[in-house]
Amino acid sequence: MNRTMITATNTLSQLQKQMDIVSHNMANIDTTGYKRREASFADLMFQQFNNQQNAAAEGNRLTPNGIRQGVGAKLAQSKIVMTQGSIKNTDRALDMAFTKEGQYFRVLEQGENGSAVRYTRDGAFYLTPLSDSETMLVTGDGYPVLDENNNPITINGQVKEYQVTENGRLIAIMENGGSREFNLGVVQVNKPQFLEQKGGNLLGLPENMAELNGTEEEILTELNGAMRNQIAIQQRALEQSNVDMSKEMTELINLQRSYQFQSRSVSIADQMMGLVNGIR
Repeated sequence: MNRTMITATNTLSQLQKQMDIVSHNMANIDTTGYKRREASFADLMFQQFNNQQNAAAEGNRLTPNGIRQGVGAKLAQSKIVMTQGSIKNTDRALDMAFTKEGQYFRVLEQGENGSAVRYTRDGAFYLTPLSDSETMLVTGDGYPVLDENNNPITINGQVKEYQVTENGRLIAIMENGGSREFNLGVVQVNKPQFLEQKGGNLLGLPENMAELNGTEEEILTELNGAMRNQIAIQQRALEQSNVDMSKEMTELINLQRSYQFQSRSVSIADQMMGLVNGIR
């Protein structure tokens, strides 16, 4: 296998990963609160040939001196794009949408390996009964929604109406005329690239925090106390995904062209090797 084949096959595998990212974006165009991802590439290791010993002879050259022969490209980063999605009114009391970038609800994911705090922009919440008189606020997948103290939000009694203030306070107006208030657990994401997709439209902190030289305080800021004034929530509305289908389709077409080009490079290299081997 010659260098042309190695370069093309290396790049083909990375283009496939980018194609998976674009396909995932397109598949989630209707997912509430979904944030698209963008792929960026970097060069793999390359060799430098200093064919010009006299640098003064390259006076009008605009590129670096020498010849660089690489071995392809690699997917350097899959970056989450935090731009605000459009707001869709639903007229449903337990639908909530953030109107500022980077703010997330805290929920408790319960799985086979235990429970863990996750983060989501999907504000389509529901009620699940715990007993005849007690209900709990949950996500569409049944995960408990947490308050500012990381406790599940449970409501006792018959509720007449729900109200949500702009700074994230849930008010349950009871049938008997009383009310109960809860501060929704909200965080501001400062470094979104540290967060990992955990499935089900949830994000979470990476398992290898120590290796990444990061701390939870650097990545997230809990909007509690006086900082709750920074929260911006709109009730009876949901945030749509920030995926632009036309942009993703254009990116997919460019990817297909790049994939065809690299595949053609492999075919041409194979033909050249066949010609060389056929020389008598």
